[in-house]
Amino acid sequence: MKISIITITYNSVKMLNRALESVQSQTYPDIEHIIVDGASTDGTREMIEAYAKKHPNVRWISEPDEGIYNALNKGIRMAKGDVIGFLHSDDVLFSPDSIGNIAAAFEQEKAEIVYGDLQYCNGAKVVRRWRSNTFSPSSLKYGWMPPHPTVYVRREVYEQVGPYDDWFRISADYDMMLRIFKAGYKTCYLPEVIVCMEVGGVSNRNTKARLTKTQEDFLVLKKNHVGCGLLTVACKQLRKVRQFLRKS
Repeated sequence: MKISIITITYNSVKMLNRALESVQSQTYPDIEHIIVDGASTDGTREMIEAYAKKHPNVRWISEPDEGIYNALNKGIRMAKGDVIGFLHSDDVLFSPDSIGNIAAAFEQEKAEIVYGDLQYCNGAKVVRRWRSNTFSPSSLKYGWMPPHPTVYVRREVYEQVGPYDDWFRISADYDMMLRIFKAGYKTCYLPEVIVCMEVGGVSNRNTKARLTKTQEDFLVLKKNHVGCGLLTVACKQLRKVRQFLRKS
């Protein structure tokens, strides 16, 4: 089973190397690492080019894009793996065995979607843990969503549900999660941390971003006919409070 890991990046030369090395350090032997750069101007492009020469499993492009989800869709189109996942440019895989454990879950459970837990970190300090728990269809209306960077999906699922809806600037990942989890694919929860994510993502950058995220989440729920609008959005926000109490 070939696994494609997609990393999108733009002017992230200071952090990108950690993500690249965490992929190369994986014990699983059949990984394709796709890097989609948005025409960086800070040396990121040159770093990727040099890195790809040393690692034959790295494929990359560097060109202007229309945002995060447009870049993710480019990566999916490039991917040749049986399974596709994402690693953000300032995040790292938690363990050298993370991808191997994901691959084993696909094989053993005959799953079409595998997902796990995520830790938010501020440097070496763990800020919160996002524990996904086992999926049930009814949980979607109560704001349940697994952490997007831990979700690995068979290629056929993306072929069937279509690309990320890049009309959304912040919540297209939530839209995708609703689309694939409500579609009835066989899922498998891997109860372990898959990714360490640095705090300060796009959706939490400032008050304006958080407001935009809330508005888009509401529209995503309406689009997918899931939940009770603002009540479901509120439940989704309350789930974050519990995450701060779970740091291990």
